Amino acid sequence: MFKKEYLHPNEGFSQVVLIETEETKTLHISGQIGEGNDLESQTIATFKNLETLLKESNSSFQDVVKMNTYIVNFNPEVDLPIFRKVRKAFLGSENYPASTLVGVTVLGNRNWLIEIEATAVIDKKTV
Repeated sequence: MFKKEYLHPNEGFSQVVLIETEETKTLHISGQIGEGNDLESQTIATFKNLETLLKESNSSFQDVVKMNTYIVNFNPEVDLPIFRKVRKAFLGSENYPASTLVGVTVLGNRNWLIEIEATAVIDKKTV
């Protein structure tokens, strides 16, 4: 058996769906975006939004097991170093989660340059 909880519901989706069993909590975090004029500032704000949702669920980036990242008009030579620098500032330099990065032409709003979704698993025995 498991318990399912929907956190911060919006029109048509929830920011987080929490699945809880006796042993674990799994957080499925919807794609987060951030405000800013360029990719770096939006990436920092996006990671801060993810961090806020993780903390609200008594979790952290250490519990993240999977991240999917979408960057508009992705240019690997320019955008990847920016993304990696910001990610390292939030996640550290080891034990990265499984990760997918996809270049896209547009996101849900034309002003968004990046969107990141994440899955985190928390072992309730160590909490």
